[in-house]
Amino acid sequence: MNGPRVRVTRRPVHGVLLLDKPLGWSSNDALQKVKWLLRAEKAGHTGTLDPLATGVLPLCFGAATKFSQLQLDADKTYQAVLCLGVKTSTADAEGDVIETRPVAVSAADVARVQEQFTGLISQVPPMHSALKKDGKALYAYARAGIEVERASRAVRIHALQLTLESAQTAQPVIKLVAKCSKGTYIRTLGEDIGEALGCGAHLSALRRTGTGGYTVAQCVSLEALQGMSEEQRLACLWPVDSLLGDHTVVTLDAENAGRFLSGLRRRGDWPDAGQVAVYAGVDGGLLGSAHVKAGELIPGRLLSPPEIEQMKSFKTSVKDAGTKASAGCAVLN
Repeated sequence: MNGPRVRVTRRPVHGVLLLDKPLGWSSNDALQKVKWLLRAEKAGHTGTLDPLATGVLPLCFGAATKFSQLQLDADKTYQAVLCLGVKTSTADAEGDVIETRPVAVSAADVARVQEQFTGLISQVPPMHSALKKDGKALYAYARAGIEVERASRAVRIHALQLTLESAQTAQPVIKLVAKCSKGTYIRTLGEDIGEALGCGAHLSALRRTGTGGYTVAQCVSLEALQGMSEEQRLACLWPVDSLLGDHTVVTLDAENAGRFLSGLRRRGDWPDAGQVAVYAGVDGGLLGSAHVKAGELIPGRLLSPPEIEQMKSFKTSVKDAGTKASAGCAVLN
């Protein structure tokens, strides 16, 4: 018989947990598990990874959720394995085999296709995706055996490396490394590469190694996180402003900081900037994001006064806990 269910007392937690998402977990399941481990009040992820995929999944807590869109828009880097000669219903290893073809692919063929799929390309989103048609996710239509028309869209492959391996074996594969813009489907990229090679292909493995300024080397595994004390878990959090790493910095004095937090524009001799991180001058605390146009600092996403106070005390407690954190975690300074 199961014992009584333990009630978890939630608390304000602010920061970014870089999780190396395990194989077989949905992004939301991973988020809910980490949220429970941290006892966090508020949490959100920054775009889904398929259960088949592993790798960098930034999880935002508290005030960090206000800036999670920045990671949704960020460039991503992936490593994948393409299994040649076999097409599946989902373009990955989770689908049913729908077609097999002989494979006669050379290194020269791969080099040609690599060039063809580098730069601005057009993709048709897969049916097994969370994109919506008439308010309903495409994967829901796919599960019902219905295929709906999807418009192609442009994405950019900033860099692509294709390496042919095991060309003479019964199951040739290509190892793929791609840095790409938001909205790129690596399953579709792999399937399209297979078509361009004339043999078809599907993804047999997928790992996200980078998103924005974050890399997989900075991540902590779910297994390691579960084995930590609560203090060690908190010490794995990256600060909220790590999401704003490529922003121009503007620092305001106390009077202007208060007015800015009220949503008022401030005037100064700042050059125009599309993305600005705004700080208070006394303690350097983050106030929010903004942009500058014609000498005006125009508020974007703002932290609330309670969030700012919580982040000050939270930063101190995490710093103190950091000496006990595992080496794989980021410690706030």
